Amino acid sequence: MIRHAMRNRRHDEQHQRRRLREQPISRVFPNMVTLAGLCCGLSAIRFAMIGRWEVAAGFIVAAAFIDGMDGRLARMLGATSLFGAQLDSLSDFVCFGVSPVLVLYMWQLNGIKGIGWAVVLFFSVCAALRLARFNTGLFDDKKEPWEKKFFVGVPSPAGGGLCLIPLFLHIQFDYTMDAWLTAGYVVMVGALMSSRIPTYSSKSIRIKHEYIPAFMIACSLVLVLFVIEPWLMLMLSGVVYLITIPFSAHHWRRLKAESAKNGGAVAA
Repeated sequence: MIRHAMRNRRHDEQHQRRRLREQPISRVFPNMVTLAGLCCGLSAIRFAMIGRWEVAAGFIVAAAFIDGMDGRLARMLGATSLFGAQLDSLSDFVCFGVSPVLVLYMWQLNGIKGIGWAVVLFFSVCAALRLARFNTGLFDDKKEPWEKKFFVGVPSPAGGGLCLIPLFLHIQFDYTMDAWLTAGYVVMVGALMSSRIPTYSSKSIRIKHEYIPAFMIACSLVLVLFVIEPWLMLMLSGVVYLITIPFSAHHWRRLKAESAKNGGAVAA
């Protein structure tokens, strides 16, 4: 009996090791996409070192697009995993919590010396705190369904993009904001990332069937404008996003009050 049990145990351990060694490529592919985004974020720093500001900003924008794809790919392929979630979080910190503000530092903030570097540290710390809070929130089962329509604070990809608006402005119009104004703006974006202000989650957006054609036409128009004037469109997108923040906070408070009144149930 003992020998039989030990033999079965060894067989189970060998089977488990074999499963860990052998994975279908479909389960690895989303992580490879995440690593491609990480490489984009690091490449942005490299090109900023040689003064290629447009290329550096472009790599961060590419990292944001990749970040929007890898999670969806993992869900489509049934390849979601705790490892993939943690890898994505680490990639987000580099791509959107470190790279954008370092690009700004090498572009302009180094002109105000120690204050510029303090702004870099502040923004990166805010990004780290935001991602740590997001990761711990993944295991929170006490959220009401309506709460899943919102993020807590500005998401790191959005924060990284907002951080670069002064550089987009410089590239598009050859206009450079005062370094102190840029520093204050970056501090504001960092504070929004680490804040508890509710912001809309794109994952929860639902479009009624009758509005789908109009939505597709609008998306096509935005895509065309992005191809023609990418930096202008990125700036406008950032401004529109900032404008939505007060509305999302108001919507969150309304839903919270409705939930408290109806014992957790809210209207769809």
